[in-house]
Amino acid sequence: MKKALLISIFTLLISNYLFAQADKALWITIKSANLKCWECRESLDKYLIVENNSNFEKGIIQWKYNLLQGEIKLQYFPDRVSPDQIRTAMNNAGFDADTEKATEDAYKKLSALCKRAEDGGGPQPRKPCHMEPYKGY
Repeated sequence: MKKALLISIFTLLISNYLFAQADKALWITIKSANLKCWECRESLDKYLIVENNSNFEKGIIQWKYNLLQGEIKLQYFPDRVSPDQIRTAMNNAGFDADTEKATEDAYKKLSALCKRAEDGGGPQPRKPCHMEPYKGY
């Protein structure tokens, strides 16, 4: 009886130790100079979904945008994907990520609205672009 109780306690302690060692999900906020409109959001969404399913082992759990600030907040598993990999994916999608600039070829493919402000992109006077236009249905 004592032996069974000791084995049970030992097993419980080992399982708790192993569970505690599992990586917990983390959050990261990435600023982007050309992530200011709903069209940019849709473009980046499509790219991140493909990357997450194919290259990141579904390591990104969720992401949220603040288009007025030009930033994206992502929750991810650090044992599956790193912040540098996420930034590289954003660069490959045509978007700046913190201090890293987008790849030139991908940036050229973005719509005019999704370009950096110095290239004429982003919100224009009296034409906010952070909300999807009303479609009237």
